[in-house]
Amino acid sequence: MKKIAVFPGSFDPITKGHESIVKRALLLFDEVIVAIGVNSEKKYFYSLEQREEWIGKVFEGEDKVRVEKYEGLTIDFCKAQGAQFVLRGLRSSADFEFERSIGQMNKALAPNIETVFLLSTPELAAINSTIVRDIIKNGGDASQFVPDSITLN
Repeated sequence: MKKIAVFPGSFDPITKGHESIVKRALLLFDEVIVAIGVNSEKKYFYSLEQREEWIGKVFEGEDKVRVEKYEGLTIDFCKAQGAQFVLRGLRSSADFEFERSIGQMNKALAPNIETVFLLSTPELAAINSTIVRDIIKNGGDASQFVPDSITLN
């Protein structure tokens, strides 16, 4: 059976941390679906189309990575995709506490789907999309925090 993992997030924007988690997960899974969650109540900095384009560019030529967008519960998206795993990256103990609760709820909703955590590499642990957006909003250069293949505007 093909091992499929869903890596959900808003990726607003995608960071080097996200890129690292996906690349490392390719050693564990046959396919990684980078799933852009769409929440109509949330205001995004970058358009869905821009985020989808960037993710496609970052993983261009990697046939084990697929980019999809979805609405609703992540666990329902996993079921629809035939994924057996939810992939999450952890930067800190605060991330762990937050993600553990979600993982336990997902397990109650879908006992056959496992949540898998990968620790961020130390040099990328401080990077998150919120901080990157704040740098951009305030006129700073955030290029060192995003994958080399994308250009922020």
